Amino acid sequence: MKRGFLIYISTIFIVIFLIIFWITGTYNQLVQLNENIKTQWSQVENAYQRRSDLIPNLVNIVKGSSNFEKNTLNQVIESRAKATSININPDNLNQNQVSRFQKSQEGLNNSINRLLLIVENYPNLKSTQNFSELQNQLEGTENRINVERNKFNDKVNNFNTYRNKFPKIIISNLFSQFKEKGYFKSKIGSEKAPIVDFDNS
Repeated sequence: MKRGFLIYISTIFIVIFLIIFWITGTYNQLVQLNENIKTQWSQVENAYQRRSDLIPNLVNIVKGSSNFEKNTLNQVIESRAKATSININPDNLNQNQVSRFQKSQEGLNNSINRLLLIVENYPNLKSTQNFSELQNQLEGTENRINVERNKFNDKVNNFNTYRNKFPKIIISNLFSQFKEKGYFKSKIGSEKAPIVDFDNS
């Protein structure tokens, strides 16, 4: 009788130990995946900050050109101010926060693109070495932003896939830092290929 009781108690302790061991392992893995996302988020912010740092130089070069459209310059300056004013808490990277950040950055990107299109009408400005160098740096930075965003989405995918699997989702839902994370999404309409028409007739 005593031996059966001891086996029963031992079995209960072993099961409890295995459950605690599994919970600890799951929690630690969630922490690791979450930290990977936060680290990658800082890389995304660095890439966007580099672009933001280039804009004042670009605006100053363009300002030097006579008769340049002041309204366009003001839009770039205002868009930059809006984009840099948005602070996202890396502990709360839900879809709403990431989309809010992305929207502000796309507004800035649209202003820069408008500025670069208008510069096409100013061949003297376009041909200056300083402008050409800044344009190349902006293009390189846009590529870097795209790379870092893709890496961020990969990290988010790893985290969300892991945390949403049963029974891990039970542990995930017990802790606020392990809520599902948000992705950078393609701009609306970017899935459609642009129509290029060389027929001038």
